[in-house]
Amino acid sequence: MSTATRRLPLTDWTVVVPVVALLALVFSWGRDLPGFAVALVALCLGGAVLAAVHHAEVVAHRVGEPFGSLVLAVAVTVIEVALIVTLMADGGDKTASLARDTVFAAVMITCNGIVGLSLLVGALRNRVAVFNAEGSGAALATVATLAVLSLVLPTFTTSKPGPEFSTAQLAFAAVASLALYGLFIAVQTVRHRDYFLPVATGAGAEKTAGAADGGQADRGGDGDGVGDGDGDGEHAAPPTSRAALVSLGLLLVALIAVVGDAKAVSPTIEAGVAKAGLPNAVVGVIIALLVLAPETLAAVRAARRDRVQTSLNLAYGSAIASIGLTIPAIALATIWLSGPLLLGLGPIHMVLLALTVVVSALTIAPGRATLLQGGVHLVLLAAYLFLAVSP
Repeated sequence: MSTATRRLPLTDWTVVVPVVALLALVFSWGRDLPGFAVALVALCLGGAVLAAVHHAEVVAHRVGEPFGSLVLAVAVTVIEVALIVTLMADGGDKTASLARDTVFAAVMITCNGIVGLSLLVGALRNRVAVFNAEGSGAALATVATLAVLSLVLPTFTTSKPGPEFSTAQLAFAAVASLALYGLFIAVQTVRHRDYFLPVATGAGAEKTAGAADGGQADRGGDGDGVGDGDGDGEHAAPPTSRAALVSLGLLLVALIAVVGDAKAVSPTIEAGVAKAGLPNAVVGVIIALLVLAPETLAAVRAARRDRVQTSLNLAYGSAIASIGLTIPAIALATIWLSGPLLLGLGPIHMVLLALTVVVSALTIAPGRATLLQGGVHLVLLAAYLFLAVSP
C-alpha cells in the first residue's frame, strides 16, 4: 500500500501536536502563566502552526496546483487574522497599528524574503530560475493594488486625522479587497490556470508540467504522500479523499489551538518587545515571521525541485490573501473592537513598498531570474527588518 493511501497513524506528530496544543489551550485559558508555562505554550503554538500548514499541504496535494497554493495561502492568512484579532481584542490603543504592521510585514516577507530565497535556490540549481511571467505579473499587480488601497491611501485621506480611514472608506477598502481577491482566485484557478502552472526547464524537471495537478506533492515528507526526497515527491500519488478529510479536520483543530495559544503568550511577547525598548511594530513582524515560516520552507523546497512558479504562487498568493482577507476581517472586527485603527504607512515604509514593487516588476517581466535578482530582494528584506528594529 502506498504512503498516499495508507491511514494516518494516531502516533504521527501531525496528529499528536494539534491535540496537545489544544490541551495546552484548555489548561492555560484565563490564567496568568509562569515563565516555564509560557515557554511550553509557545512550543505548542509553533508546533500547531507547522501542523496546520502540513495538513493544508495534504489537502493541497489532493486538490492539485494552483489550488494547492491557494489552500496554503488561505490557511496561513486565517492564522494571521486570528492572531491579529486576538491581540487587538485586549490591547486597546497600543495595538491600533498592529494590523497594519503585520500585513505590511507579510507583504515584505513574501515579496522579498520568499521570492528572494526561491530565486536564489532556483538559480543556484540551474543558473537561471524560470517561471511564468504572465501569472506572476498578474499576481504582483494585484499585490501592489491591494497594498496601495489599504496601506498607503489612509495616510493621505482627510476625512479623519492621522493615518486612518473613515467608516465609509474602510468599508470601501474591505469590499474592494475582497473583490480583487475573488477576481484573482477566479483567474488563477479557472480562466487562466495555465499561467500559474510550473514552467518546463532544460533539465527536464518539469516534464509533467502539463499535468501539474500534483504540484504540491514535492513539499512534504512525512509519510502522507505529500512527497519525500528530492526527486520522487512530484510523482507521488495524491492522498485519498478520506485522508484529505482527516487532514482538513486536523487543520481546523490546529487553527483553533493557534488562536488560543497565541492569546495565552501574547502578553509575554508584548512585554518582551517593550522591555527590549523596541518599537511596537516589531510585534507585527514577529507574528508575520511566525505564520510565514512554514510557507517559506515549502517555497524553498519547491524551488529546489525546479518548480519556481509554485514558489512564486505561494509568495504572491500569501501576500494577496494577507491583504485581501485581513483588511475585510479587521474592518468587520472594528464593530466590537474599541480604539483607533491605524492603517496608513509612514514615509520609510512607503519608500520600501514602492522600491519592492519596482524591483519585483523588473524581476518578473523577463520570466527568468539569476542570483542577482534573488540577492536584491533579500537585501530589501534585510533593510526592512533592520529599520523595523531601528527606525
